[in-house]
Amino acid sequence: MLSRTADHLYWMSRYTERAENTARMLDVNYQTALMPQTQVAAQNGWQGLLSISELLPTYLSKHPVITPKDVMEFMVSDDSNPSSIISCLRSARENARAVRGSLTTEVWETQNQTWLEIQKLIKKAEFKRDPAKLFEWVKFRSHLFRGVTVGTMLMDEALHFMRLGTFLERADNTARLVDVKFHGVNSEFFGENNLSDQEYDFYHWSSILRSVSAFEIYRKVYRDIIRPERVAELLILRADMPRSLHASLSEVVTNLRMIANEQSTGTERRAGKLLSELKYGSINEILANGLHAFLSQFLDRINELGFDISKDFLVPT
Repeated sequence: MLSRTADHLYWMSRYTERAENTARMLDVNYQTALMPQTQVAAQNGWQGLLSISELLPTYLSKHPVITPKDVMEFMVSDDSNPSSIISCLRSARENARAVRGSLTTEVWETQNQTWLEIQKLIKKAEFKRDPAKLFEWVKFRSHLFRGVTVGTMLMDEALHFMRLGTFLERADNTARLVDVKFHGVNSEFFGENNLSDQEYDFYHWSSILRSVSAFEIYRKVYRDIIRPERVAELLILRADMPRSLHASLSEVVTNLRMIANEQSTGTERRAGKLLSELKYGSINEILANGLHAFLSQFLDRINELGFDISKDFLVPT
């Protein structure tokens, strides 16, 4: 496969996944904002959302104050923000158009229809009237794209590059989410909290779980109250949690193995080493050494892995 074709397939999937992840985080912040909370807590929530995507300086250069309305518009419909939902879906569609011949009709029509419909929704200001409805729509279109891809694409290199992009983006996003949201807790991490702190913590942790569709999974796995260390374990180390770091890296390693070439041995080794640390790690050890330090290092290694993949297989950046 030509490296340029692989590059378009890889980034098409990454941008689609990024749009979904942005919709998930916005949806949780929007729903949380409807609950009783202090103004400081609400402000921290919207600021944390910008920090996850490393967009806080860009936002502040355009808006002097962080307000829910401005953040929503910046993350949904701002063309100048490359990580906004509309920018991601445009980039996904343009990458799909560039490799139309490598996609099935169903995959292309799904991407193209998503782009056409999101423009209509933005022009009608649909998200301003009912943001939650738009976010659900974005998630549904991303789910549809993945389902159509797996259900209609030949299981060859094209599919492997697409899935590689999806799961590398998912691992990056989950790590950012856990890192920022765990720093957003005002009460002591493992200490004794008063009743109001406990109520805040419940909504805080449940919102994190809901943002990655893990609330019901947590209840099924642990059958207990929501505890911070178990939330961290579920989202980092559980191989059976679809959006965890472990599950995402497992898919990255599997798809790397399927597209391996003579110069990708080092990339495979680094990805395998990172996966083995997640496979054999323990949450107590991670927390003892510092969760933020672990996740910061993980993000650095994921970014290096993305650079190595580009160098080995894709168009050089």
